[in-house]
Amino acid sequence: MAAAAAAAVQSTRGSLREDLTCAICCDLFREPVMLACMHHFCKSCISRYWRGTQGPVTCPQCRKEFSSKQFQTNYLVAAMVEKVRATTSDAYTKNLEEALESHRLRKQDFINSIHRDKEKMNIIKSVAADLQARVKSEFQALHQILHDEEACTLEQLRREQEEELVKVQHHLEVTEQAAKELEDNIKALQEASTATQDIVLTELPALRPCAQVDIAPEFDINAFSNKYLAPLQYITWRRMFKSLKPGPSLLTFDVDTAHPSIQVSRDKTVAVESNVMTHHVNHNKRFLQCVNILAAQGFQSGRHYWEVEVGTSPKWDLGVALENVNRHARIKLSPESGYWTLRLRNGNEYSVGKQPWERLRVRSSPQRLGVFLDCDERRVSFYNADDMSLLYSFANGPRGKVFPFFSPCITDSRHKPQPIKLLHYPPAALSG
Repeated sequence: MAAAAAAAVQSTRGSLREDLTCAICCDLFREPVMLACMHHFCKSCISRYWRGTQGPVTCPQCRKEFSSKQFQTNYLVAAMVEKVRATTSDAYTKNLEEALESHRLRKQDFINSIHRDKEKMNIIKSVAADLQARVKSEFQALHQILHDEEACTLEQLRREQEEELVKVQHHLEVTEQAAKELEDNIKALQEASTATQDIVLTELPALRPCAQVDIAPEFDINAFSNKYLAPLQYITWRRMFKSLKPGPSLLTFDVDTAHPSIQVSRDKTVAVESNVMTHHVNHNKRFLQCVNILAAQGFQSGRHYWEVEVGTSPKWDLGVALENVNRHARIKLSPESGYWTLRLRNGNEYSVGKQPWERLRVRSSPQRLGVFLDCDERRVSFYNADDMSLLYSFANGPRGKVFPFFSPCITDSRHKPQPIKLLHYPPAALSG
Protein backbone atom coordinates (compact mmCIF):
# COMPACT_ATOMS: atom_id res chain seq x y z
CA MET A 1 0.00 0.00 0.00
CA ALA A 2 2.89 2.32 0.81
CA ALA A 3 4.37 1.52 -2.59
CA ALA A 4 1.10 2.43 -4.31
CA ALA A 5 0.96 5.74 -2.45
CA ALA A 6 4.53 6.52 -3.43
CA ALA A 7 3.75 5.71 -7.05
CA ALA A 8 0.72 8.04 -6.92
CA VAL A 9 2.82 10.86 -5.49
CA GLN A 10 5.44 10.30 -8.18
CA SER A 11 2.75 10.40 -10.88
CA THR A 12 1.33 13.66 -9.48
CA ARG A 13 4.76 15.23 -9.45
CA GLY A 14 5.28 14.21 -13.06
CA SER A 15 1.93 15.73 -14.13
CA LEU A 16 2.63 18.98 -12.25
CA ARG A 17 6.05 19.25 -13.88
CA GLU A 18 4.45 18.90 -17.28
CA ASP A 19 1.98 21.68 -16.45
CA LEU A 20 4.83 23.95 -15.42
CA THR A 21 6.88 23.29 -18.55
CA CYS A 22 7.23 25.90 -21.28
CA ALA A 23 5.95 24.68 -24.65
CA ILE A 24 8.68 26.62 -26.43
CA CYS A 25 11.90 25.61 -24.55
CA CYS A 26 10.41 22.42 -23.06
CA ASP A 27 11.88 23.26 -19.64
CA LEU A 28 10.45 24.58 -16.39
CA PHE A 29 9.21 28.15 -16.67
CA ARG A 30 11.63 30.94 -16.06
CA GLU A 31 9.79 34.21 -15.26
CA PRO A 32 6.45 32.70 -16.36
CA VAL A 33 4.02 35.08 -18.07
CA MET A 34 0.39 34.46 -19.02
CA LEU A 35 -1.28 35.45 -22.32
CA ALA A 36 -4.91 36.46 -22.62
CA CYS A 37 -5.71 32.91 -23.73
CA MET A 38 -4.45 31.66 -20.30
CA HIS A 39 -1.41 29.86 -21.75
CA HIS A 40 1.92 30.32 -19.98
CA PHE A 41 5.42 30.72 -21.40
CA CYS A 42 8.79 31.88 -20.27
CA LYS A 43 9.04 35.64 -20.64
CA SER A 44 12.20 35.37 -22.69
CA CYS A 45 10.78 32.56 -24.85
CA ILE A 46 7.58 34.39 -25.86
CA SER A 47 9.53 37.61 -26.42
CA ARG A 48 11.89 35.83 -28.83
CA TYR A 49 8.92 34.10 -30.48
CA TRP A 50 7.19 37.43 -31.20
CA ARG A 51 10.37 39.32 -32.10
CA GLY A 52 10.18 40.92 -35.53
CA THR A 53 6.43 40.38 -35.87
CA GLN A 54 4.48 43.40 -37.13
CA GLY A 55 0.82 43.70 -36.29
CA PRO A 56 -1.19 40.97 -34.58
CA VAL A 57 0.64 38.13 -32.77
CA THR A 58 -0.54 34.59 -32.01
CA CYS A 59 -0.30 32.17 -29.14
CA PRO A 60 2.28 29.42 -29.90
CA GLN A 61 -0.10 26.79 -28.48
CA CYS A 62 -3.66 27.68 -29.50
CA ARG A 63 -2.82 30.12 -32.33
CA LYS A 64 -5.25 32.72 -30.97
CA GLU A 65 -4.49 36.20 -32.32
CA PHE A 66 -3.83 39.25 -30.20
CA SER A 67 -3.71 42.79 -31.45
CA SER A 68 -0.69 43.66 -29.36
CA LYS A 69 2.23 41.99 -27.58
CA GLN A 70 0.73 41.93 -24.13
CA PHE A 71 1.25 39.44 -21.26
CA GLN A 72 1.32 39.56 -17.50
CA THR A 73 3.62 37.96 -14.96
CA ASN A 74 2.03 35.08 -13.04
CA TYR A 75 3.66 35.15 -9.63
CA LEU A 76 1.71 32.16 -8.38
CA VAL A 77 3.00 29.96 -11.21
CA ALA A 78 6.49 31.39 -10.64
CA ALA A 79 6.32 30.35 -6.99
CA MET A 80 5.11 26.87 -7.95
CA VAL A 81 7.93 26.53 -10.48
CA GLU A 82 10.55 27.45 -7.90
CA LYS A 83 9.08 24.96 -5.46
CA VAL A 84 9.13 22.19 -8.09
CA ARG A 85 12.63 23.19 -9.11
CA ALA A 86 13.80 23.04 -5.49
CA THR A 87 12.06 19.72 -4.94
CA THR A 88 13.58 18.35 -8.15
CA SER A 89 17.01 19.60 -7.11
CA ASP A 90 16.65 18.01 -3.67
CA ALA A 91 15.52 14.70 -5.19
CA TYR A 92 18.34 14.81 -7.71
CA THR A 93 20.85 15.57 -4.98
CA LYS A 94 19.44 12.76 -2.84
CA ASN A 95 19.49 10.31 -5.73
CA LEU A 96 22.99 11.39 -6.62
CA GLU A 97 24.16 10.94 -3.04
CA GLU A 98 22.45 7.56 -2.79
CA ALA A 99 23.98 6.42 -6.09
CA LEU A 100 27.37 7.71 -5.00
CA GLU A 101 27.10 5.96 -1.63
CA SER A 102 25.96 2.76 -3.33
CA HIS A 103 28.93 2.87 -5.68
CA ARG A 104 31.27 3.64 -2.81
CA LEU A 105 29.93 0.67 -0.86
CA ARG A 106 30.23 -1.61 -3.86
CA LYS A 107 33.73 -0.32 -4.50
CA GLN A 108 34.65 -1.00 -0.88
CA ASP A 109 33.18 -4.49 -1.19
CA PHE A 110 35.32 -5.08 -4.26
CA ILE A 111 38.39 -3.66 -2.48
CA ASN A 112 37.72 -5.95 0.47
CA SER A 113 37.22 -8.89 -1.88
CA ILE A 114 40.45 -8.04 -3.71
CA HIS A 115 42.26 -7.81 -0.37
CA ARG A 116 40.84 -11.18 0.71
CA ASP A 117 41.78 -12.78 -2.61
CA LYS A 118 45.33 -11.43 -2.41
CA GLU A 119 45.60 -12.53 1.21
CA LYS A 120 44.24 -15.95 0.25
CA MET A 121 46.79 -16.16 -2.60
CA ASN A 122 49.58 -15.31 -0.15
CA ILE A 123 48.32 -17.98 2.24
CA ILE A 124 48.16 -20.52 -0.61
CA LYS A 125 51.71 -19.63 -1.66
CA SER A 126 52.97 -19.80 1.92
CA VAL A 127 51.27 -23.13 2.65
CA ALA A 128 52.41 -24.53 -0.71
CA ALA A 129 55.99 -23.40 -0.01
CA ASP A 130 55.91 -25.13 3.39
CA LEU A 131 54.44 -28.26 1.82
CA GLN A 132 57.04 -28.22 -0.96
CA ALA A 133 59.81 -27.98 1.64
CA ARG A 134 58.24 -30.84 3.56
CA VAL A 135 57.85 -33.00 0.44
CA LYS A 136 61.46 -32.31 -0.55
CA SER A 137 62.60 -33.20 2.96
CA GLU A 138 60.64 -36.47 2.91
CA PHE A 139 62.03 -37.46 -0.48
CA GLN A 140 65.56 -36.40 0.49
CA ALA A 141 65.23 -38.78 3.44
CA LEU A 142 64.11 -41.53 1.04
CA HIS A 143 66.97 -40.72 -1.31
CA GLN A 144 69.39 -40.93 1.62
CA ILE A 145 67.95 -44.28 2.65
CA LEU A 146 68.33 -45.58 -0.90
CA HIS A 147 71.85 -44.14 -1.13
CA ASP A 148 72.83 -45.81 2.13
CA GLU A 149 71.29 -49.13 1.04
CA GLU A 150 73.11 -48.93 -2.30
CA ALA A 151 76.42 -48.13 -0.60
CA CYS A 152 75.92 -50.97 1.90
CA THR A 153 75.07 -53.48 -0.83
CA LEU A 154 78.02 -52.41 -2.99
CA GLU A 155 80.34 -52.60 0.02
CA GLN A 156 79.10 -56.11 0.79
CA LEU A 157 79.68 -57.10 -2.85
CA ARG A 158 83.20 -55.59 -2.71
CA ARG A 159 84.07 -57.54 0.44
CA GLU A 160 82.80 -60.82 -0.98
CA GLN A 161 84.68 -60.17 -4.22
CA GLU A 162 87.84 -59.49 -2.19
CA GLU A 163 87.38 -62.71 -0.21
CA GLU A 164 87.05 -64.75 -3.39
CA LEU A 165 90.01 -63.01 -5.01
CA VAL A 166 92.19 -63.57 -1.92
CA LYS A 167 91.46 -67.30 -1.98
CA VAL A 168 92.25 -67.61 -5.68
CA GLN A 169 95.28 -65.30 -5.37
CA HIS A 170 96.73 -67.46 -2.58
CA HIS A 171 96.29 -70.63 -4.65
CA LEU A 172 97.79 -68.85 -7.64
CA GLU A 173 100.91 -67.81 -5.69
CA VAL A 174 101.41 -71.30 -4.23
CA THR A 175 100.99 -72.87 -7.64
CA GLU A 176 103.39 -70.40 -9.27
CA GLN A 177 106.00 -71.12 -6.55
CA ALA A 178 105.59 -74.87 -7.05
CA ALA A 179 105.95 -74.43 -10.81
CA LYS A 180 109.16 -72.39 -10.30
CA GLU A 181 110.60 -75.07 -8.02
CA LEU A 182 109.76 -77.74 -10.56
CA GLU A 183 111.43 -75.65 -13.28
CA ASP A 184 114.59 -75.40 -11.18
CA ASN A 185 114.59 -79.17 -10.61
CA ILE A 186 114.09 -79.76 -14.36
CA LYS A 187 117.14 -77.60 -15.13
CA ALA A 188 119.19 -79.48 -12.54
CA LEU A 189 118.16 -82.82 -14.01
CA GLN A 190 118.90 -81.63 -17.55
CA GLU A 191 122.40 -80.51 -16.48
CA ALA A 192 122.98 -83.85 -14.81
CA SER A 193 121.87 -85.62 -17.97
CA THR A 194 124.44 -83.69 -20.01
CA ALA A 195 127.20 -84.41 -17.49
CA THR A 196 126.68 -88.22 -17.68
CA GLN A 197 128.05 -88.13 -21.21
CA ASP A 198 131.54 -87.33 -19.84
CA ILE A 199 131.58 -88.96 -16.44
CA VAL A 200 129.65 -91.65 -14.70
CA LEU A 201 127.40 -90.32 -11.88
CA THR A 202 125.88 -92.59 -9.32
CA GLU A 203 123.61 -90.08 -7.51
CA LEU A 204 120.98 -87.69 -8.73
CA PRO A 205 121.66 -84.02 -8.27
CA ALA A 206 120.19 -82.32 -5.22
CA LEU A 207 116.65 -81.30 -5.99
CA ARG A 208 114.51 -78.70 -4.27
CA PRO A 209 111.49 -80.14 -2.46
CA CYS A 210 108.29 -79.37 -4.33
CA ALA A 211 105.65 -77.35 -2.46
CA GLN A 212 102.40 -79.08 -1.69
CA VAL A 213 99.62 -77.50 -3.76
CA ASP A 214 96.07 -77.93 -2.54
CA ILE A 215 93.17 -78.43 -4.87
CA ALA A 216 92.14 -75.18 -6.51
CA PRO A 217 89.26 -73.50 -4.63
CA GLU A 218 85.98 -73.75 -6.41
CA PHE A 219 84.22 -70.55 -7.42
CA ASP A 220 80.45 -71.08 -7.31
CA ILE A 221 79.26 -68.36 -9.65
CA ASN A 222 75.62 -69.05 -8.83
CA ALA A 223 76.12 -68.77 -5.08
CA PHE A 224 78.14 -65.61 -5.60
CA SER A 225 75.56 -64.00 -7.93
CA ASN A 226 72.22 -65.15 -6.60
CA LYS A 227 71.79 -62.58 -3.85
CA TYR A 228 72.63 -59.74 -6.26
CA LEU A 229 70.41 -61.09 -9.03
CA ALA A 230 67.51 -61.21 -6.57
CA PRO A 231 64.66 -58.64 -6.75
CA LEU A 232 66.80 -55.90 -5.25
CA GLN A 233 64.14 -53.21 -5.56
CA TYR A 234 61.59 -55.21 -3.61
CA ILE A 235 64.14 -56.30 -0.99
CA THR A 236 65.34 -52.74 -0.56
CA TRP A 237 61.74 -51.52 -0.27
CA ARG A 238 61.13 -54.05 2.49
CA ARG A 239 64.36 -53.12 4.25
CA MET A 240 63.40 -49.44 4.09
CA PHE A 241 60.59 -50.06 6.56
CA LYS A 242 62.96 -49.95 9.51
CA SER A 243 64.06 -46.45 8.45
CA LEU A 244 60.71 -44.96 7.44
CA LYS A 245 59.37 -42.17 9.65
CA PRO A 246 56.71 -43.10 10.41
CA GLY A 247 57.21 -46.72 9.48
CA PRO A 248 54.34 -49.19 9.62
CA SER A 249 53.50 -49.80 13.27
CA LEU A 250 53.49 -53.47 14.25
CA LEU A 251 50.19 -53.48 16.13
CA THR A 252 48.65 -56.32 18.09
CA PHE A 253 45.18 -56.58 19.56
CA ASP A 254 44.72 -56.06 23.29
CA VAL A 255 42.69 -59.09 24.35
CA ASP A 256 41.84 -57.39 27.65
CA THR A 257 39.79 -54.78 25.73
CA ALA A 258 37.92 -57.23 23.47
CA HIS A 259 34.14 -57.52 23.71
CA PRO A 260 33.22 -61.09 24.79
CA SER A 261 31.89 -61.88 21.29
CA ILE A 262 35.26 -61.10 19.65
CA GLN A 263 37.77 -63.90 19.17
CA VAL A 264 41.45 -63.03 18.77
CA SER A 265 44.09 -65.18 17.08
CA ARG A 266 47.08 -66.50 19.01
CA ASP A 267 49.44 -64.01 17.43
CA LYS A 268 46.93 -61.24 18.28
CA THR A 269 46.75 -59.91 14.72
CA VAL A 270 43.30 -61.23 13.73
CA ALA A 271 39.96 -60.39 15.35
CA VAL A 272 36.59 -61.77 14.31
CA GLU A 273 33.05 -61.54 15.67
CA SER A 274 31.66 -64.85 16.92
CA ASN A 275 28.31 -66.19 18.11
CA VAL A 276 30.14 -67.92 20.95
CA MET A 277 30.80 -65.62 23.87
CA THR A 278 34.28 -65.89 25.36
CA HIS A 279 34.41 -65.68 29.13
CA HIS A 280 36.93 -63.09 30.23
CA VAL A 281 37.67 -61.37 33.48
CA ASN A 282 35.66 -58.17 33.38
CA HIS A 283 37.54 -55.00 34.21
CA ASN A 284 37.57 -51.35 33.22
CA LYS A 285 39.50 -51.98 30.00
CA ARG A 286 36.94 -54.28 28.36
CA PHE A 287 34.12 -53.17 26.04
CA LEU A 288 30.90 -54.70 27.33
CA GLN A 289 28.12 -53.10 25.25
CA CYS A 290 29.65 -52.67 21.78
CA VAL A 291 31.62 -55.19 19.70
CA ASN A 292 34.86 -53.24 19.92
CA ILE A 293 38.54 -53.92 20.55
CA LEU A 294 41.65 -51.76 20.89
CA ALA A 295 45.28 -52.32 19.97
CA ALA A 296 47.75 -52.94 22.75
CA GLN A 297 49.94 -50.06 21.53
CA GLY A 298 48.94 -46.51 22.45
CA PHE A 299 50.30 -43.20 21.17
CA GLN A 300 50.40 -39.66 22.51
CA SER A 301 53.21 -38.06 20.50
CA GLY A 302 54.88 -38.38 17.10
CA ARG A 303 53.52 -39.71 13.82
CA HIS A 304 52.28 -43.27 13.35
CA TYR A 305 50.85 -45.33 10.51
CA TRP A 306 49.29 -48.79 10.38
CA GLU A 307 47.33 -50.87 7.90
CA VAL A 308 44.29 -53.04 8.42
CA GLU A 309 42.84 -55.67 6.11
CA VAL A 310 39.04 -55.69 6.10
CA GLY A 311 38.62 -57.84 3.00
CA THR A 312 35.05 -58.06 1.73
CA SER A 313 33.41 -57.52 5.10
CA PRO A 314 30.11 -55.62 4.61
CA LYS A 315 30.39 -53.68 7.88
CA TRP A 316 33.11 -52.44 10.20
CA ASP A 317 34.36 -49.43 12.17
CA LEU A 318 37.98 -48.42 12.67
CA GLY A 319 40.06 -45.44 13.69
CA VAL A 320 41.41 -44.23 17.04
CA ALA A 321 39.88 -43.82 20.50
CA LEU A 322 40.94 -41.89 23.55
CA GLU A 323 42.26 -43.95 26.44
CA ASN A 324 39.48 -42.78 28.75
CA VAL A 325 36.44 -43.56 26.56
CA ASN A 326 33.45 -45.15 28.29
CA ARG A 327 33.74 -48.86 27.50
CA HIS A 328 30.74 -50.09 29.49
CA ALA A 329 28.01 -48.06 27.76
CA ARG A 330 26.65 -47.92 24.23
CA ILE A 331 28.20 -44.77 22.80
CA LYS A 332 27.75 -43.16 19.39
CA LEU A 333 31.11 -42.91 17.69
CA SER A 334 32.11 -39.27 17.25
CA PRO A 335 34.99 -36.95 18.22
CA GLU A 336 32.78 -35.58 20.99
CA SER A 337 32.68 -39.08 22.49
CA GLY A 338 36.43 -39.61 22.02
CA TYR A 339 36.38 -41.52 18.72
CA TRP A 340 37.76 -40.56 15.29
CA THR A 341 36.54 -43.27 12.96
CA LEU A 342 35.48 -44.42 9.52
CA ARG A 343 32.64 -46.87 9.06
CA LEU A 344 31.14 -49.19 6.44
CA ARG A 345 27.58 -50.49 6.33
CA ASN A 346 25.74 -52.69 3.81
CA GLY A 347 28.92 -53.34 1.84
CA ASN A 348 29.08 -49.95 0.10
CA GLU A 349 27.90 -47.22 2.47
CA TYR A 350 30.98 -45.44 3.81
CA SER A 351 30.62 -42.74 6.46
CA VAL A 352 32.75 -40.46 8.61
CA GLY A 353 32.34 -40.90 12.36
CA LYS A 354 30.41 -37.75 13.19
CA GLN A 355 26.98 -37.02 14.61
CA PRO A 356 25.07 -37.10 12.37
CA TRP A 357 27.08 -39.51 10.21
CA GLU A 358 28.62 -37.86 7.16
CA ARG A 359 28.37 -39.98 4.02
CA LEU A 360 31.63 -40.50 2.15
CA ARG A 361 32.01 -41.11 -1.57
CA VAL A 362 34.54 -43.84 -2.31
CA ARG A 363 35.62 -44.60 -5.89
CA SER A 364 36.44 -48.24 -5.18
CA SER A 365 35.86 -50.37 -2.12
CA PRO A 366 39.21 -50.80 -0.34
CA GLN A 367 40.13 -54.18 1.11
CA ARG A 368 43.04 -52.68 3.03
CA LEU A 369 42.91 -49.38 4.89
CA GLY A 370 45.76 -47.25 6.19
CA VAL A 371 45.40 -45.03 9.25
CA PHE A 372 47.80 -42.11 9.79
CA LEU A 373 47.94 -40.49 13.23
CA ASP A 374 49.86 -37.25 13.75
CA CYS A 375 49.66 -36.59 17.48
CA ASP A 376 51.56 -33.31 17.33
CA GLU A 377 49.38 -31.77 14.61
CA ARG A 378 46.22 -33.51 15.92
CA ARG A 379 45.36 -35.11 12.58
CA VAL A 380 43.79 -38.50 11.86
CA SER A 381 43.71 -39.57 8.20
CA PHE A 382 42.35 -42.64 6.44
CA TYR A 383 43.74 -44.07 3.20
CA ASN A 384 42.79 -46.74 0.71
CA ALA A 385 45.95 -48.78 1.23
CA ASP A 386 45.43 -50.51 -2.13
CA ASP A 387 46.38 -47.31 -4.00
CA MET A 388 47.17 -44.90 -1.09
CA SER A 389 44.38 -42.49 -2.07
CA LEU A 390 43.11 -40.28 0.76
CA LEU A 391 39.62 -41.15 1.97
CA TYR A 392 39.15 -38.61 4.77
CA SER A 393 41.16 -36.57 7.25
CA PHE A 394 40.13 -35.19 10.65
CA ALA A 395 41.90 -31.84 11.07
CA ASN A 396 40.90 -31.43 14.72
CA GLY A 397 42.20 -34.67 16.13
CA PRO A 398 42.59 -36.03 19.65
CA ARG A 399 44.49 -34.59 22.60
CA GLY A 400 46.14 -37.05 24.93
CA LYS A 401 46.84 -40.75 24.63
CA VAL A 402 44.89 -42.70 22.01
CA PHE A 403 44.71 -46.32 20.91
CA PRO A 404 43.96 -47.80 17.48
CA PHE A 405 40.27 -48.78 17.51
CA PHE A 406 38.47 -51.58 15.64
CA SER A 407 35.00 -53.08 15.46
CA PRO A 408 34.11 -56.08 13.27
CA CYS A 409 30.46 -55.33 14.15
CA ILE A 410 27.68 -57.87 14.64
CA THR A 411 27.22 -60.01 11.55
CA ASP A 412 23.70 -60.84 10.41
CA SER A 413 22.71 -64.40 9.60
CA ARG A 414 23.06 -63.88 5.84
CA HIS A 415 26.83 -63.33 5.98
CA LYS A 416 29.79 -65.19 7.34
CA PRO A 417 31.79 -63.17 9.89
CA GLN A 418 34.79 -61.55 8.25
CA PRO A 419 37.99 -60.99 10.24
CA ILE A 420 39.89 -57.77 10.74
CA LYS A 421 43.63 -58.34 10.24
CA LEU A 422 46.50 -56.16 11.39
CA LEU A 423 49.07 -56.11 8.60
CA HIS A 424 52.76 -56.44 9.40
CA TYR A 425 55.60 -55.71 6.98
CA PRO A 426 58.77 -57.04 8.63
CA PRO A 427 62.12 -55.96 7.18
CA ALA A 428 63.67 -58.35 4.64
CA ALA A 429 67.30 -59.49 4.93
CA LEU A 430 69.58 -59.58 1.88
CA SER A 431 70.88 -63.09 2.16
CA GLY A 432 72.00 -65.75 -0.25
